[in-house]
Amino acid sequence: MDMTISFPGGQKVQASFDGFVVETDQSVSSGGTGSAPDPFSLFLSSIGTCTGIYVLRFCEQRKIPTDEMSLLLTPIWNDDGLIETIDITIKTGKDFPKKYEDAVLKAAGLCTVKRHLDKPPKIQLSLKRPL
Repeated sequence: MDMTISFPGGQKVQASFDGFVVETDQSVSSGGTGSAPDPFSLFLSSIGTCTGIYVLRFCEQRKIPTDEMSLLLTPIWNDDGLIETIDITIKTGKDFPKKYEDAVLKAAGLCTVKRHLDKPPKIQLSLKRPL
């Protein structure tokens, strides 16, 4: 899957792929209009939503209701302004079976985004000028 990254104006940057457009903008304090999430927030939300889909599928396979469930993602920053830890807490409903507590945590850990961060890909940058 290739993505095309473009610059529609201001501090907005968007990614287009597979018929979708993901819009980003910087906050007002960073020179944008705040009309869309900033790229780093999308990065964090991709971790949270990926983890969420693994929790959801785990529960669906066992017919565990998810209407009272949610995940809380909390980044923990270091003194250099970088995230040191991403804490994800699965908030179960009151009827969540105790026997599945360890198993749902294991399922959440299978998140593909998380696994890529465990062994990050090399990012190659290049430049192409028009002919």
